[in-house]
Amino acid sequence: MDYTSAAAQVIIAIIPIVGIVMGAVVIFFYLLWNHRRRTLLIKAGQYVKPDFNLLSFSLLSGLLLTCVGISLTVLLSLIAGASYGLLGGIIPLSMGIGLLIHYIIKRSEQRG
Repeated sequence: MDYTSAAAQVIIAIIPIVGIVMGAVVIFFYLLWNHRRRTLLIKAGQYVKPDFNLLSFSLLSGLLLTCVGISLTVLLSLIAGASYGLLGGIIPLSMGIGLLIHYIIKRSEQRG
């Protein structure tokens, strides 16, 4: 008995496409409504610019990406050895290290 019929393959191929389209629609309407909300707040004179601390963000995301990158690099090197799959761990590791270096440089500039 063959469980890989053409109809099943079409349905399996359509599911990720529908998921991506639905996600894109949700993101589009979020951005649209957020833009309209900000525009109305600016016209009413009630808009307050949100405070964003870049140093805290770079420290937190750098630590998270470094930890995830280290664990993925070790796991993928044990499973697959030196292959292109290892990039799945090296890329977040290098991004995390870069964000931590950015945090260190900016913190030292603010102190001195």
